[in-house]
Amino acid sequence: MLFNSIDFAIFLPIVFFIYWFVLNKTIKIQNIFIVIASYTFYSFWNWKFLALIFLSTFTDYCVGLALDNEENKTKRKIFLGISLIVNLGILGFFKYYNFFIDNFIKIFSFFGQEIKPSSLNVILPVGISFYTFQTMSYSIDVYNKKIKPCRDFFAFASFVSFFPQLVAGPIERAKNLLPQFIKKREFNYEKSVDGMRQILWGLFKKIVIADNCSEFVDLIFNNSSNLSGSTLALGAMLFAFQIYGDFSGYSDIAIGAARLFGINIMRNFNYPYFSRDIAEFWRRWHISLTSWFKDYLYIPLGGSRCNIWLKIRNTFAIFLVSGFWHGANWKFIAWGAINAIYFLPLLLTNKNRKNLDTIAKTRILPAPKELIQMLVTFCLTVFAWIFFRANNIDHALSIISKIFSLSFFTIPNFDGREKALELIIIICIFIAIEWLGREEQYAIARLENKLTKPLRYLFYYAIIATIFFFGGIEQQFIYFQF
Repeated sequence: MLFNSIDFAIFLPIVFFIYWFVLNKTIKIQNIFIVIASYTFYSFWNWKFLALIFLSTFTDYCVGLALDNEENKTKRKIFLGISLIVNLGILGFFKYYNFFIDNFIKIFSFFGQEIKPSSLNVILPVGISFYTFQTMSYSIDVYNKKIKPCRDFFAFASFVSFFPQLVAGPIERAKNLLPQFIKKREFNYEKSVDGMRQILWGLFKKIVIADNCSEFVDLIFNNSSNLSGSTLALGAMLFAFQIYGDFSGYSDIAIGAARLFGINIMRNFNYPYFSRDIAEFWRRWHISLTSWFKDYLYIPLGGSRCNIWLKIRNTFAIFLVSGFWHGANWKFIAWGAINAIYFLPLLLTNKNRKNLDTIAKTRILPAPKELIQMLVTFCLTVFAWIFFRANNIDHALSIISKIFSLSFFTIPNFDGREKALELIIIICIFIAIEWLGREEQYAIARLENKLTKPLRYLFYYAIIATIFFFGGIEQQFIYFQF
């Protein structure tokens, strides 16, 4: 079930009404209903994979209880190992089986040995990378005694399967989300209105920005051999806005929908394209995953509190694993390696935490230096996105070779160029709105303080009209494939 579908437009208000006005007597009943609604939501893709969600949930629930009753270090490690083996085993099989088998065959073929193993057509379950990381982090935190285990199974199952963020995050931490399923929740009109406002902005990002960009990105990348360097550069730039509108739009809808049910989930994007360096970009892009890898991989490896060679190792480890998390393809590993190379000079010169505040805070325009830094960072990011979007590494390199040719200095020429110009104008308006709202949780969060009521509602209706009249063809969210 897609957030930008009629199905979800019917599903959400029904669940909202039953949750608050029919089953509001006890927390347990509400939690049971959340689990039922979440499993129903997921079953619209493939009900058979509900068994995997239940397996992860049941495993880590039991592991948490076992860890709470055990002080022996060896046994505690065994219990944690069970969680890691089950979750990483599920993830590894469904997400990486075909990748490893294909590369295994290629390696032996290189040495003249033909291998034809019986092939399994392994389908990737939607959201598996998100909910396995979420539930696995719970067991790790219980093992490290950072949190107490949850003894209410339905509260824990709600934490794992909560439908707004089940299939594409944010990847929540138990210390933040789980307690909200244990304490009583009260309906709050202001929070619900704020949630609807964030949903509206998320739909605009997805339907108007991402889905329209998708049309031209697919056209350009699928015909890259016949197009000029300038056209390919435009396609890469449009993909940067496609993936941002798509994923941050999903996150906005998820966060807004959660707020309708009295649940606060973490922010996942913080205006990343306004970053002044790559380190700042990665503090603002897919925050839940970046912080997950930082806490559960980078810091345990030693982080930046070690010698220079270990710093380099740890940096490449977190970026390469992050790339591999995104997909079983060498292009994602290349994308991760490029970002590691971008990041290392900042880390080694101790400038990786230089830009922690909001750019041009309290000012309307950035300083010339900030503008240059922002544009350079954006260009570096767009370059890396080429590997992310291309079919494979060879495809990415062929696109880059054309971009760095004399054809880059020509006027982009492709079918639908006039319509693309309209889209670029809309993107410019979108950037301006995001810039003006960059100090808020989401760009239109505080319109009630900035506009009169008539102007505010006029703005909302303008967004709705833009969605209806300028929305692109319905597309699945990009991160569903991860």
